Amino acid sequence: MQIEIACRHGSVGEPVQNYIREKSEKLLTYFERVTQIQVTFDFTGNRVKAEILVNAEHKHDFVSHYEGEDAQICFDHALHKIEHQIKKYKEQLQDHRRDKPLNEIAESMMPQDDDDVEDLDDDDQ
Repeated sequence: MQIEIACRHGSVGEPVQNYIREKSEKLLTYFERVTQIQVTFDFTGNRVKAEILVNAEHKHDFVSHYEGEDAQICFDHALHKIEHQIKKYKEQLQDHRRDKPLNEIAESMMPQDDDDVEDLDDDDQ
């Protein structure tokens, strides 16, 4: 997996770059198919905009932005957004929201006890 860090109109220190690499590698725990991560910081005045692009196999791309005053904090917020996107995408792949089979639906609609059927018959008389 490649991790690229780029800065426009400024720079981030080596400790912050190491922090970014360390945190970015943790994305592999959520989704193993990540092939490339691009982190871009855009410094304008006293504001910093962090942008994270994550490329995964089969043309699945994830993008997040965050703007603030500190590069590391902006990165953390943008990374949190990416983590959420990846988790949501992986959940869709696993399809946990699959409908119940028809036989389970039919069984749930049937009366559970014979007493329920007898009570209905007694009301009619």
